[in-house]
Amino acid sequence: MEEEEEEGLNRGAQAQLQGKVLFLTICAAGIGGTFQYGYNISIINAPTTYIQTFINETWLERTGASLESGVILLVWSFIVSVYSLGGLTGALIAGPMAIKLGRKTSLLLNNAFVIIAAVLSGFSRMAKSFEMIMLGRFFTGINAGVSMNIQPMYLGESAPKKVRGAVALTSASFTALGLVLGQVVGIRELLGGEESWPLLLASNVVPGLIQLITLPWLPESPRYLLIDRGDKESCICALQKLRGNGDLSSELEEMLAEQAAIKGQRAKSPWELFQNPAVRWQLINIIVLSSAMQLCGNDSMYFYASYVFQEAGIPYDKIQYVIIGTGCCELITAVTCNAIIERAGRRLLILGGYSLMAVWAIVFMVALSQQSRISWMPYLSMACIFAYILSFGIGPAGVTGVLPTEIFDQMSRPAAYMICGSLIWSNLFAVGMAFPFIVEGLAHFCYLPFFTVCVFTALYVGFFLPETKGKTFLEISNEFNKRNFKAQTCEKFWKGPEEIKSTML
Repeated sequence: MEEEEEEGLNRGAQAQLQGKVLFLTICAAGIGGTFQYGYNISIINAPTTYIQTFINETWLERTGASLESGVILLVWSFIVSVYSLGGLTGALIAGPMAIKLGRKTSLLLNNAFVIIAAVLSGFSRMAKSFEMIMLGRFFTGINAGVSMNIQPMYLGESAPKKVRGAVALTSASFTALGLVLGQVVGIRELLGGEESWPLLLASNVVPGLIQLITLPWLPESPRYLLIDRGDKESCICALQKLRGNGDLSSELEEMLAEQAAIKGQRAKSPWELFQNPAVRWQLINIIVLSSAMQLCGNDSMYFYASYVFQEAGIPYDKIQYVIIGTGCCELITAVTCNAIIERAGRRLLILGGYSLMAVWAIVFMVALSQQSRISWMPYLSMACIFAYILSFGIGPAGVTGVLPTEIFDQMSRPAAYMICGSLIWSNLFAVGMAFPFIVEGLAHFCYLPFFTVCVFTALYVGFFLPETKGKTFLEISNEFNKRNFKAQTCEKFWKGPEEIKSTML
């Protein structure tokens, strides 16, 4: 009896240790990973006017002439948009880094980009160079592009099957957390003031340093160690750190089965994925969903936030605090999505998210068109902003990043994330450039293109996206194989009638 009790206590302690190591891995990967993406998107908004003044003063000191307002706006737009170009570069180098260096080492080395960015941005005013801010934003974008691809891959490969979706989805939670903290740190009372904006832009070095201190103590992806490196001993060691010393045979057996299934293959390039009919439907899925993630107009809601809140009667100096509420919405829904993904499944969350966004897009356009006529319409517009962001956060924001981990095998996964990341960053840049013209052309009906994207994406998910909840990587791969080779199967069955016809002759 005492032995059984002791054994039960040992199992409980083991499970606790396993939970702690996995939790620490999630936090260490997230704080220097996708947290940086959200943080660096939001911190650039607060010092807009101060940086524009700095650009003009620097140019005046160099040449003795002031810049025209249009030129200042153009330079500022480039400072903002070069972040996306850096992100695209990061997405393209993330695949080779993940293959050659491993998931964990890639995340650690990725912090070099953010350290360079922090030095450039932090000393830009002292050096009287706005070009240093541009270059700093580019390096910050590279850091975000790499981490957005490698972090969900690393966590998805390190997590046990039953919580794989929830663990990989923490990438979205850290993005939302970064967004909120960036908004908080950027208020005028903290680092968003005229004197402190270089410190605000350089503050992204802190999460990077935290990751550099914590992540080296945590294990590499067990799947990477076994399947890519062929190092079974290191894989078992990593699994024991993540799972404890319990029975690892079933999980190891599943990994060995995947290793056997792709034996003799090397890591694929993005171009090879496009040529490979065995991953046709997987590619279509990530192309549609990665494009929709930026083309759905969620980021553009932040563009309207200040205007709508001002129309609702909120004092100008208080709007910065209300905007923090929009970031909190995304954080709340990301955490909620983490809690329910293993129950609701991936497909339902994405379908529900885009369907609700389509509804709120219509209501938002109606509210904008009637805002000057009906007194309570600004409040409806304000509610739509929160509802749209909530709907995006409950599914599309996080689940989209989980899918490439689940629907591609070990050799194709890095290339799939390169494609996924390239689409996300390219479309972010395109929407950022096009949205002012869309607003000018369509006025109150500017959300019509985004409504169309949401409707078509919801229909696509409803008809074509399979559920991956609770399935092993090999089971998911087999399910897609049935779809990818359906045409060949039909062709094989059609040979019968041809043979019958030949006997008639």
